[in-house]
Amino acid sequence: MSEVSYYTAEGLRNLKLELEQLESVERPRVSNDIAEARDKGDLSENAEYHAAKEEQSYLELKIAKLKQVVSSARIVDETLLDNSKILIHSKVKIKNKANNAEFTYTLVADSETDIKNGKLSVNSPIGKGLLGKEIGDVAEIKVPSGVMKFEVIDISR
Repeated sequence: MSEVSYYTAEGLRNLKLELEQLESVERPRVSNDIAEARDKGDLSENAEYHAAKEEQSYLELKIAKLKQVVSSARIVDETLLDNSKILIHSKVKIKNKANNAEFTYTLVADSETDIKNGKLSVNSPIGKGLLGKEIGDVAEIKVPSGVMKFEVIDISR
């Protein structure tokens, strides 16, 4: 049974576009690469053929996983979410209690994660540690280097 993941409408649309790209552009390209490599002769010593077959296996696995994610994806109606607690799609401002550095993140599904643009996975250690917290709460989060303490400064959508 697949795990339900929650997405914004934009995030789900991007997943569907990626799946369409893989199925309609990449799959035919890889099939064509295999056919061209096959035409070059002896398959036992044909590195191009083996590389194309390996790429095809990787591509099919990626397509299957993406189909599973899309089929179990749900769009979150953010108007129904409680703004007083940190939930998926919450924009949070937190302060590291050790060095007073402040960070702002939006908690998103795994496939929407983009740290450079402030999108943090709800399944990351920090994301999990922040879920359910309110403004003023201090989250003690176990990370590989020990325990970090983050104070929740603001929550918004």
